[in-house]
Amino acid sequence: MPIQRRIGPRSGTVWVDLFGETSEYADEASAHLLRRWASGYLTEPNPDLGRSGPVCPFVRPSIGKQLFGAAFVHGSGIDAGALGTIVEDQFDLYTTLSREDDRDRSLKTLVTVLPDLTGFEVIDVVHTEFKSRFVEHGFMLGQFYPGCTQPGLWNHDFHPLDAPLPMLVARHMMTTDFPFLVGRQEWLCAYFKKFAPALPSTLRLTIAKRMKYDGDAVDAITAHHELTGNEPGR
Repeated sequence: MPIQRRIGPRSGTVWVDLFGETSEYADEASAHLLRRWASGYLTEPNPDLGRSGPVCPFVRPSIGKQLFGAAFVHGSGIDAGALGTIVEDQFDLYTTLSREDDRDRSLKTLVTVLPDLTGFEVIDVVHTEFKSRFVEHGFMLGQFYPGCTQPGLWNHDFHPLDAPLPMLVARHMMTTDFPFLVGRQEWLCAYFKKFAPALPSTLRLTIAKRMKYDGDAVDAITAHHELTGNEPGR
């Protein structure tokens, strides 16, 4: 079922399917830019990616099934408090969408775009504040903005979060998200709960304790890269 118009009860932010038949953001220049970037760059292979396939494999089916929701929040002075309120709405709405009895729910995406923002550190602050909440429920919260230096998994010099617009993206956790979750024990527990639910909870906790990487996210990705090499199938 396509994503219907959703309104955040705290912030009044409106998310609609970016590729559906709606007039919600018909005059929004950033919506046109996001459509081009998502349907082009994210769905195509990239020689710098370090593996075969599109940059983001889930984006094309998400777009095709009208499950790519977006909101555009204007204002250059949005602080962490205001953005946090929006992300709280984003989390609640995404949780509701994911509970729907829909075989395509893992393709659902909610994007909060901040077209006028120039101080991107606020995105990092809010991302850090809310990531655990999303991960705990089997979701991911990604931070994208121009010049984001977070390295890619298969090529440390590739920066997949460097985007034409600042945004925070909610999506379902995938098996390939493991390197982004090794920094905290509770993130690993959430990962194993989602992808290895048959394991007893005590065993999942033991594995998480042993696999936790004591370093920042960039170091964790580098460590995983050194361990697996450039083998896309690994």
